[in-house]
Amino acid sequence: MKNSPNQIVITKPDDWHLHIRDGEIMKAVLPASYRWARRAIIMPNLLSPVVTCEDARSYLSRIKACIEKTVDFEPMLTLYLTEETKAEDLVLGFREKIIKAVKLYPAGATTNSHNGVKNITKIYPILAAMSEEGIPLLIHGEVTDPYVDVFDREAVFIDKILVPMRVEYPELNIVMEHITTKQSVDYILGENSNLAATITPHHLILNRNVIFEGGIRPHYYCLPVLKREIHRQALVDVVTKGHKKFFLGTDSAPHIDDAKIDKCGCAGIFNSPFTMEILAQFFDNHNALENLENFTSLNGAEFYKLPYNKEKLSLIKSDEMIHMPEVLETKKGPITIFNPNMQIFWQIEN
Repeated sequence: MKNSPNQIVITKPDDWHLHIRDGEIMKAVLPASYRWARRAIIMPNLLSPVVTCEDARSYLSRIKACIEKTVDFEPMLTLYLTEETKAEDLVLGFREKIIKAVKLYPAGATTNSHNGVKNITKIYPILAAMSEEGIPLLIHGEVTDPYVDVFDREAVFIDKILVPMRVEYPELNIVMEHITTKQSVDYILGENSNLAATITPHHLILNRNVIFEGGIRPHYYCLPVLKREIHRQALVDVVTKGHKKFFLGTDSAPHIDDAKIDKCGCAGIFNSPFTMEILAQFFDNHNALENLENFTSLNGAEFYKLPYNKEKLSLIKSDEMIHMPEVLETKKGPITIFNPNMQIFWQIEN
């Protein structure tokens, strides 16, 4: 990375956890990601989830139809793991490079996760095949037991689900998605190279207070929910120090405003339009710009055993605060863009 007080040039980043939905919404939100990302791992929790390789092949075709011909952007598909998933199907999809990974949603954990896994031991034979084939497992790491406090679900998941799973399949490559707690950070730092984690911009920058400032703030509601300041600080520490086991996954999850502001509002924060501007400012604020490239561009590629991107991304720092629009207008309605509640002076050059 080339670095000066007012300009940084880094390897072009990747997004290792992205929701782009489908149809008109996908057409509207996809350019927000490929303006700065070279590759992205696409989540499979559509209304009709991507549960087979044929589903993935069809979804990939729809995605590519929305990418401008002059844009070099690689969507990497995932399969939605269910108790009925056929191991031979996902192995074939991985070998044929239709999918890059498999996503585990505990049933009811987040948006469109009602088809997720209820009994974790039922998928153990599938995990055995994935371990043997080297297929990464991406985990939404929360239990959904109604008796477990919503702020404790990630920590309980580690103890009750993840630890026994890794004892059974120690060679399985696992990414703990969008981690939010000190317990997750400590667990990952203490484990081997088969375990890593993505971290979102919003969990790095905000704690749970922002959800309740002056009333309920539905556009800051996401799953996993924002946590206490002690947990945010744990995320900040490992990211700004450049630890290789942690990398960017925006978990950018667009919802039309009518779906967010409702009697049962949807979880999800749409942060992809200004991810790099926000992260550059965040690392600058923490005097850690030298580790921006590790987090956004290098660590994830190393974990997935992929080459670094050849392209570069240049960001420049202005004397004046940049203006970020509040919404993205789509044919289905407006989508509110993530407001990081801090002044931003960095912007992508050109």
